[in-house]
Amino acid sequence: MKRLYKGIELVTENVPELDPGFIPIEAFFRAFEKQAGQRMEIAIVGNEDVTTTYETRIHGTAEMRDVDCYYAEKLIKFLLWSRGGYRIAIAGAPEIAEHIREVFSAKGSRSFDYFFMNRVYEKTPEVLSLPFDAMPQKKVLSHHIGRNLSGCRIGFDAGGSDRKVSAVIDGESVYSEEVVWFPKTEEDPQYHYEEIVHAFKTAASKMPRVDAIGVSSAGVYIGNETKVASLFLKVPPDKFQTRVKDIYIRAAKEIGDVPLVVANDGDVTALAGSMSLGVNNIMGIAMGTSQAVGYVDENGSITGWLNELAFAPVDLSDSAPQDEWSGDFGVGCKYFSQDAVIRLALLAGIKIDESLTLAEKLKEIQGLSESGDAKALAIFRDIGKYLAHSIPFYYRFYKMDHILLMGRVTSGVGGSIMVEEANRVLKEQYPDLMEKVNLILPDEKSRRVGQSIAAASL
Repeated sequence: MKRLYKGIELVTENVPELDPGFIPIEAFFRAFEKQAGQRMEIAIVGNEDVTTTYETRIHGTAEMRDVDCYYAEKLIKFLLWSRGGYRIAIAGAPEIAEHIREVFSAKGSRSFDYFFMNRVYEKTPEVLSLPFDAMPQKKVLSHHIGRNLSGCRIGFDAGGSDRKVSAVIDGESVYSEEVVWFPKTEEDPQYHYEEIVHAFKTAASKMPRVDAIGVSSAGVYIGNETKVASLFLKVPPDKFQTRVKDIYIRAAKEIGDVPLVVANDGDVTALAGSMSLGVNNIMGIAMGTSQAVGYVDENGSITGWLNELAFAPVDLSDSAPQDEWSGDFGVGCKYFSQDAVIRLALLAGIKIDESLTLAEKLKEIQGLSESGDAKALAIFRDIGKYLAHSIPFYYRFYKMDHILLMGRVTSGVGGSIMVEEANRVLKEQYPDLMEKVNLILPDEKSRRVGQSIAAASL
């Protein structure tokens, strides 16, 4: 199917059945880049001068200035949320730099991105227009963490709707549990603290001692401290600084003076896949209350990239859903999470009891899919289509060999249908990529508690 978008003709096949307005960002980028000819280079600089560089092309004409700016804005937004950084440098397009400086500012349309990066890196974000020979050079800084399973270890996975903990002795899980909790709606951080400590103590009670604690948690963590995390969304800023920033450090001290490592849940997803499958160069995508993404490079190391693709663009449709936290439209958390399942269920005409929690709504819809309900099955086919159209775009920046899918949304028959449909669309529409990327859905137990066990190895 051909459609005109921003004055550019796109080809969009295999559109979602329940969401036919979906416009894959990859389709727009492919069509745009076929017409563009003026060289432009982008560099994103983060902590320790870690630098991502990306070379592309724009039209560079007055007639196409608006669409050039739109393209550059989407590209830079993805680079920011995948790599992270506080300094954006642009060469070859001063008018683009001017636009980006305006939107990625305290009062611009991307103010959420501006303040988020400011909070993570504790530096004022800036946009520079530079000549090509003055651009920052690429710099990668990887970290070899995890894979340590000797002794008695606690692995904790802090999800948005349930928390999982495992007691692991010499690589074998001797106890695992999942407990429903409500971290995103609680304002008092004492609630979070008590839940975390209770999980730690429960796991500790199943082992003769505790040698180490590993935590997999949504958000950005540096030096085991919480920089930004949706789990503490309702906690007031003053309490966040005094009682959340070091929440895992304090909770671990309740167990004793043992080593602690806190890592982003997306990176732990990728690490879990790398460990269980014996492969590297793998992206992990956890579909739960939000979308968590991580990446283990060809050397088996964590890159230090932000990997917060929950806030990165997926859909360019004017009718794309809005993310309540960032305020942006068409970003990953609305397509690869329980929100996506519930949103598509409403589009399918499935009636859901509004008094249920989000996790209970998801469980109800998954129950319908297990019984063969046609509307429920269409939901997971459509998420498979979302995934298939997003993988080529992700591949531009990650060049992964494997993608591991985990999280509550992938449970049951729905997960299998999702992968089957994604593979079908990849084979039909992106055959070159189908040969390069292996889409993996682990067994049911690994999907549900695999992250907590991998966290134990941190």
